[in-house]
Amino acid sequence: MKNFINSDDIKDYSKIIKEAIRIKKEPLMFNKIGTNKSIGLIFFNSSLRTRLSTQKAAMMLGLKSFIMNFNSEGWQIEFDDNAVMSMGKAEHVKEAAGVISKYCNIVGIRKFAELNNKNEDEKEIVISSFKKYCSVPIVNLESSIYHPLQALADAITIDENKLKPKPKVVLSWAPHPRPLPHAVPNSFIKMAKKNNFDFIITNPVGYDLNKNITKGVKIIHDQEQAFKNADFIYAKNWSNYENYGLVSNTNKSWIIDQNKMSKTNNAKFMHCLPVRRNVVVTDEVLDSKNSLVLDQAENRIYSAMVVIKKLIQNEG
Repeated sequence: MKNFINSDDIKDYSKIIKEAIRIKKEPLMFNKIGTNKSIGLIFFNSSLRTRLSTQKAAMMLGLKSFIMNFNSEGWQIEFDDNAVMSMGKAEHVKEAAGVISKYCNIVGIRKFAELNNKNEDEKEIVISSFKKYCSVPIVNLESSIYHPLQALADAITIDENKLKPKPKVVLSWAPHPRPLPHAVPNSFIKMAKKNNFDFIITNPVGYDLNKNITKGVKIIHDQEQAFKNADFIYAKNWSNYENYGLVSNTNKSWIIDQNKMSKTNNAKFMHCLPVRRNVVVTDEVLDSKNSLVLDQAENRIYSAMVVIKKLIQNEG
């Protein structure tokens, strides 16, 4: 593995899940492979789980980690190759990426979608530029389109909790007061396609995601119908894709509550966090014994560990 930008960088998804679970059982088994190596974590957006889990993963592999919040600590970065830099931006990504590559053996980048211009967001300018100009491997800590470390943690969590070889997994849109990006659902879909799931997406009419990503997946616009006999419910809000970045549906009836969960096959509840209580999901569901949200958060450590290990060893 040369970089980890999206789930397609994993050659054998089933194998990497098993390896992550094996590392989880013996988390210090590879604590020397990062000796005298470092990882730079570059954040253009806020983080809790991604920042701490990746730091801990690096520490458990023996790496040192350096963190910069570029919006407040770094120079403003120019990404246009033909820019005349006579205004506010003081440093070009060519030099920034080159310098960081001299200091770090791996670089993690986190930059959300702006949700203003679909075409610009889908160019993935920030992470693509760092990939182009860094001379060391790049890890996607969430970009405009993808969040593959989260999806891998979700896959680990499902594997640990499934009671049958082919569980029914439902990705359900849920309400939210502000527009959210598509990176988490996009990566969850790509991950689900690589696993042996009976997989369904349910969302309101007009809220279908990018058809290039959902191609081949059953989409149901009746949430309660979709929940029938489900083994896992993954709740996530996303803003409108066609009317890009807008909140055109404020239907509060799509909240995940116990009545809907009762229609499932005693399903486990999942969410990537942070989650808005009693907006996305009720307290009753989130605090129930079937809630896996903290397990997912814990597994962010092991998804990061297995990816960093493979980048260090240049394994597939």
